[in-house]
Amino acid sequence: MKIINAQLKISTTGAGDLVNITDEIVAQLRSAKLTNGSVTVFNIGSTAAITTFEYEPGMIKDMQELYEKLVPQKKHYHHDDTWGDANGFSHLRAALQGPSLTVPFADGDLLLGTWQQIVLAEFDNRPRQRTIAVQIIGE
Repeated sequence: MKIINAQLKISTTGAGDLVNITDEIVAQLRSAKLTNGSVTVFNIGSTAAITTFEYEPGMIKDMQELYEKLVPQKKHYHHDDTWGDANGFSHLRAALQGPSLTVPFADGDLLLGTWQQIVLAEFDNRPRQRTIAVQIIGE
């Protein structure tokens, strides 16, 4: 059993940016040269998340609208009183979505559905340079 750790740097444009990082994860898996195991993808930070969905324009818009409906950006949040940075909504959205995703792989391929991609969901109210930890465990 081997454990391989890597990091990805991903630039985002701020709240609502949904970035397909599937190809970057596949590249990490290919370079690991492992056949069977799992890949954990973890966002380092509290205002973005990792998820999976069909990455196409309609679903991207649907996801953006869902996040806005669940946790509106223009609402008052107590966190904003503490820090004055107006990103309380970002922390709440990230907490709901979650910072990580684990995907199994077999025969060197991620076990994703045909229309399923791994997505970095940016929730902060400004552009960010995100660091994504990738841990591959397998043989």
